[in-house]
Amino acid sequence: MHDTPKSDAVAPRSDTDAARSSTDAARSDTAAKRSGVRRAFVASLTGTALEWYDFAVYSAAAALVFGDLFFPSEDPLTGTLLAFSTYAVGYLSRPLGGFVFGRLGDVIGRKKVLIATLVLIGVATFLIGLLPAYGTIGVAAPIALVVLRFAQGVGVGGEWGGAVLLSSEFGDSRRRGFYASAAQVGPPAGNLLANGVLAALGALLTEAQFESWGWRVAFLLSGVLVGFGLWIRAKLEETPVFKAMEAEQSRPQTPIREVFTTQPRALTAAILCRVGPDVLYAMFTVFVLTYATQELDMSRGSALAAVLIGSSVQVFLMPLAGALSDRVNRRLLYGVSAIAAAVWPFVFFPMAAGGSWLPLAAGVLVALVIHCCLYGPQAAFIAEQFSPRLRYTGSSLAYTLAGIIGGAIAPLLFTTLLSAYDSWVPLALYIALASAISLVGVLLGRNPEAAVDEDEQLSAPKTRAAVDAALPH
Repeated sequence: MHDTPKSDAVAPRSDTDAARSSTDAARSDTAAKRSGVRRAFVASLTGTALEWYDFAVYSAAAALVFGDLFFPSEDPLTGTLLAFSTYAVGYLSRPLGGFVFGRLGDVIGRKKVLIATLVLIGVATFLIGLLPAYGTIGVAAPIALVVLRFAQGVGVGGEWGGAVLLSSEFGDSRRRGFYASAAQVGPPAGNLLANGVLAALGALLTEAQFESWGWRVAFLLSGVLVGFGLWIRAKLEETPVFKAMEAEQSRPQTPIREVFTTQPRALTAAILCRVGPDVLYAMFTVFVLTYATQELDMSRGSALAAVLIGSSVQVFLMPLAGALSDRVNRRLLYGVSAIAAAVWPFVFFPMAAGGSWLPLAAGVLVALVIHCCLYGPQAAFIAEQFSPRLRYTGSSLAYTLAGIIGGAIAPLLFTTLLSAYDSWVPLALYIALASAISLVGVLLGRNPEAAVDEDEQLSAPKTRAAVDAALPH
C-alpha cells in the first residue's frame, strides 16, 4: 500500500481556502467602504446641521428680538435694519473662513479643518447666549454681538466646502449629487431645529419672558449640540481622495493662487450659481418672518410655523433632489429650477396678501421645494467645477464670495426696498434678477462627467501606492 502524498491531497483544499479567503477579504473591504460612506454621510449632515442651527438661530433672533435688545430705536424699522446688518456680517466674514480653512483643507486634510470650524462657531454661538443687552452694558453690547457674529461667519465659511467633500469623496463619484447633498441638508435641518426651539420657547413663555431671557436658551443649547458633533467627527478617517493626494505627494502648496490663476472660469461659474438660491432662501426663511409680522399683521408664532413646515419638508427633499441630479443632467435641473425661482415670487406675494396663514405657509413651502431643486445639486455642481487637489479651496472660495453678493445683503435689500416702495414688486424683481445670475453661472459650468473622470484617474494611483506600502521591503 502506498500513501498518497499529503501535498497532493491538501493542494486542492488550499486553493479553495485561498479563494474563500480572497472572497471574504473582498466582502470585508466592501463592507468597510460602505460603513465609511455611511459614517461620512452622517458626520457631514449632523455637523453641518449643528453649525447651521447656530447660524439660523441668530437669523431668527435678528428678525424677532435683536432689534429691540441690541439696537434700541424709536423706529422699529431702524432697529430691524441694524439687526439685519449684523446678520450680514456673518456672510461678509465667510470669505476669511474660506481663504484660511479652504487652503488648510487642501494642505493638511479635511477632517482636522472640520473639527476646528465646528468648535469655532459653537463657542461663538454659546457666548452670544451669555451676552448682556444694550440696556445693561450700552454700546459694548452691539459691538460684542458683531464680533461674535463675525466669528460665526468665519466658521461657516470654512465648514461648507469640507462638509461637501467629506461625504462626496467617500462615496461613488457617479453619485456625487446624492452624497454631497448631506451637507445641503444641514441648513434646513439647522433651520428646522432653530425655529422649532424658538417656537417652543415662544409657546411656553410670555412675550416678556422670551425677550428677557428665553431667546438665550436657544443659543446656550449650542454647547451641547457641538459636543455631539465633535464626537461624531473625531471618529472619522481622512477622505480617500485626500489620502491619495498624500500618497502621490500632489497636495497644492499655494491652492488659493492656483484657483485664481488656473481655474477662473470654474470659480466664476461656482460663484454665480449660488446667488439665486441664497437670495431665495433669505427671503423665505429670514425676511418672511419680518414681512409676515410687520406687513401682514400675523403673529410671530404663525410666521415661525410656516417656515418650520417648509424646512421640515426640505430635510427629506434635499437628498432626493441631489439623487435626481445624478440621474438627469445636473445643469439642466439647476437651470429649470432657477427659472422657477424667478417666477414664483410673482405668485407668492399676491397669494399671501390677504394675511391668512394657509396661503402664506403654502407659498413658503413651494418656494423651499424650488430651493431644494437648486440647493440639493448645488454642492456637487460646485465641487465638480474644480480639480480634486483644489476642491476644498475652490469650493470654499465660491461659497463664501457668493454669500457676499447673495445672502449677506438680501435681508437688508428686502427691508430697504419694502420701505422705499411700500410694494412687493421690487422684492420679486430682485429675486428674479438673482435667479438670472445663477442661470448664467450654470451655463458657464461644466458637466459632471469630467469631474468623475478626474476622480477615477486619481483613485488608480492611490490604490497602487496603498498596495506598495503594504508589501514587505
